[in-house]
Amino acid sequence: MARGRGKLTPQDKEDMKVFSANLNSILSDRNCKQAELSRATGIPPSTLTGYVKGTSLPIPGNVQKIADFFGVPKSTLDPRFVTANPVVYSIVGESNTPNYSTSSIQTIYDELKPPRQAKVLTYAERQRDEQRKEETKKNEVSEVIQLYSYDYYDHPASAGTGQYLNDVRVERIELPVDIDADFVIPIKGDSMEPDYHDGDLVFIQTSVDLNDGVIGVFNYNGDAYIKQLVIDKEQAYLHSLNPAYKDMPITPETDFRIIGEVVDLYREG
Repeated sequence: MARGRGKLTPQDKEDMKVFSANLNSILSDRNCKQAELSRATGIPPSTLTGYVKGTSLPIPGNVQKIADFFGVPKSTLDPRFVTANPVVYSIVGESNTPNYSTSSIQTIYDELKPPRQAKVLTYAERQRDEQRKEETKKNEVSEVIQLYSYDYYDHPASAGTGQYLNDVRVERIELPVDIDADFVIPIKGDSMEPDYHDGDLVFIQTSVDLNDGVIGVFNYNGDAYIKQLVIDKEQAYLHSLNPAYKDMPITPETDFRIIGEVVDLYREG
């Protein structure tokens, strides 16, 4: 049995928790159902459930879709897109609580008289102690990581110049994320950067029919590619996110088959 590519890093786990909290908050604030968000963004319901529960970390493309739907910056939802600012909001919605910089806290403290400074210090010490206890509990829980088993095809899908599909070997792989997918395959190449990188694992749901704009895995003249399917009035073609690569036209002469839709991504920390 093939083993997983590695455990989630502590930062990955924290990012999943923050994204889940932010997504739940904005869904509640906007009175939006998961089903509505799924229909509008094209993200499978099972994938959204993983985001809401905090059991999977969204790929950048899905973060963009959700952010566009709600009309907010990606950084409002996903801490991986947050840049250094004096004030950072960690939860979306009207009830956001800012994390003030050290200089802001010190300025307020200096304006207080000694009796009130003592109260601030006492409160801060109590908050520090509670935070330490919470972090201890998180570390204890994180030591037990549940692994989920998937069919794993050791043949990579090319994000580049193509890979042959012949004699693909099926194994089992264990990963610390629960994704509704039919199998997992690795990526080779850089044509789908910045969203997908060489060595990433992608989760695939088999399908024979994909909509315009969907990222999928395709058999193109005998080779397997991970690309974006583009369908317009004049033609259909496979599109690379990396502008260094040309589009691949789909014509009546093309030996073309849809293998499945990319529903999620796993990247070793």
